[in-house]
Amino acid sequence: MIAEVTVETALLAIFLAFCRIGACFMLMPGLSSARVPMQARLFIAVAVSMAMFVHLWEAIVPHVGAGAGHLFTLIGSELLIGATIGLVARYYLLAVQFIGSVIAMVSGFNAMAGVAVEESDPQSPLAAIISFSALMILFTLDFHHAVIHALVDTYEVMPLEALFDPRIALMNLVDTISDAFFVMVRLGSPFIAYAILVNLAIGLVNKLTPQIPIYFVALPFVIAGALVMMYFAISPMLSLMADGFIPTTIGR
Repeated sequence: MIAEVTVETALLAIFLAFCRIGACFMLMPGLSSARVPMQARLFIAVAVSMAMFVHLWEAIVPHVGAGAGHLFTLIGSELLIGATIGLVARYYLLAVQFIGSVIAMVSGFNAMAGVAVEESDPQSPLAAIISFSALMILFTLDFHHAVIHALVDTYEVMPLEALFDPRIALMNLVDTISDAFFVMVRLGSPFIAYAILVNLAIGLVNKLTPQIPIYFVALPFVIAGALVMMYFAISPMLSLMADGFIPTTIGR
């Protein structure tokens, strides 16, 4: 069958594979960062598309020669499917950034926002450390390989002839947001409990001694206590975060 396919058909088939893989890489955590040059992202997407095309030959090539109108429909569908897969992985890292910002806020360590490593928006130093560490842990554990493996598996679950289903895509995105939110709330619950207890204690002391500005005096101690908690909790928190990535995102 490979010998009967023309060069034009093969190039169009590779382009269809590039549409799904490139759209995923455009939104995937890490590769979609503004710190990564656009040319590097393009070359990575093209290289992965050509490497995976050998395994996707039977799934793509039979649908190429169906006419120009159908080809444009397939291109739009592949772009939307790849973007959905990339958003599923990205939402999980956004949940990590959310809980990092919450931890920084309840710890009183978010007064001065700094430059984020992956995003272009300002971020508190503690939240930037948590989100960047989580991203590095995911890359160390080869999560990009899991994403590529999931992209190949999607051709069985969402073949080209099925086209893009917005209802299923929205259901996957909403379920990912819900599951990631509950995972991150469980990971940040010690700091939330610490903030509640500390603020209740400070409020009680302030009522007993209203002449002393307790909140200004106690702020360094609150930050120090939160940093001590972070020293002991950062390792298991990142480990549990990495364990929850596959079943929350790729597993669906």
